[in-house]
Amino acid sequence: MHTSAASWLRHRLGRAIVLSYPLALVLPAPGLWLRRPHHLPPSHLTVHTAPLLLSLVLFSAGLQVPVRALGTLLRRPKALLSGLVLHLAIPLAVVPLVALLLRRTPDADGGSGLLTAMILVVAMPVAAGATVWTDKGDGDQPTMVGLVLASTLLSPLTTPVLLATLSPLLSGGYAHTLAATGRLTQGDFALTAVVLPCAAGLLGALVLPARWLGRLVTTVTPSAMAGSLVLTYVNASGALGSVLTRPRPLLLAAALAVAALVCLLSFVLGRVAAHFLRLEAGTASSLTLACGMNNSSASAVLITTSLPDKPHLLLPVLAYGLLQKIAANRIVTRLRPAPTAAGA
Repeated sequence: MHTSAASWLRHRLGRAIVLSYPLALVLPAPGLWLRRPHHLPPSHLTVHTAPLLLSLVLFSAGLQVPVRALGTLLRRPKALLSGLVLHLAIPLAVVPLVALLLRRTPDADGGSGLLTAMILVVAMPVAAGATVWTDKGDGDQPTMVGLVLASTLLSPLTTPVLLATLSPLLSGGYAHTLAATGRLTQGDFALTAVVLPCAAGLLGALVLPARWLGRLVTTVTPSAMAGSLVLTYVNASGALGSVLTRPRPLLLAAALAVAALVCLLSFVLGRVAAHFLRLEAGTASSLTLACGMNNSSASAVLITTSLPDKPHLLLPVLAYGLLQKIAANRIVTRLRPAPTAAGA
């Protein structure tokens, strides 16, 4: 039953995630309720839905990593190291190009607001949800989990460096705001919501008997895919309400255009790099996803915290979150490994 549920969700995940955006627009109340912290009486525990859902997704991914394959990844780290280098280098190539194009627009600040939002997206670690798409496309899960884990572990160092490096491209007060935001990325969120759940999944895959592990995977996997879907809806509910209270068609068009350009360039550069490195289909898919998929949920939190008076900047982040999922669905479909012939 759990296996059939996982298969059903896997084949419809892309369309379901796209539909979660109009659902958040029409029916945002449940998503807004889930965004709030909830206290569990009679204890003093407080539950935060978004980090909990991220933890579930990564725990599921860790459970599904073949431990021997992870050992092979460490012995042959070409894909892992290439993915990390590309994930850090692509923002340095893409953002200046977008900044140059935005300076040619009539916007008074040269598009610095939109550029700030995009910098906060591309400077984030590899999205935890990328592991779900890797599983959906039968990609190289050890490589993807390794990239998520490594980019997250390094993010307290890499994110502030990227923000400081790209901040001179901004004008007005945005450069100062971006530099200050870099200091907010050095907390323990990455450890508690990403690293520890993934490590727990890996530990389970290592120590549990095969029969117990199989039962746990068939139970957790559909829950993790559903959790990824709910997380998308929760984030969309929080962003769309504040943005649509004052409709601004030109801002909407600009946000979509900028998010689409950054997303397209990131995925294309990742795909070209995978082809240049002559990676097999599953590994190429994981590398491409890692280059284009960033933790847009974390960047949305940073914008809400550091720029509370500019909620409209959540719009390009929301657009990027949607576009990267659409692109991921196409990537895993096109780069799905060919099935091995029986008896081969």
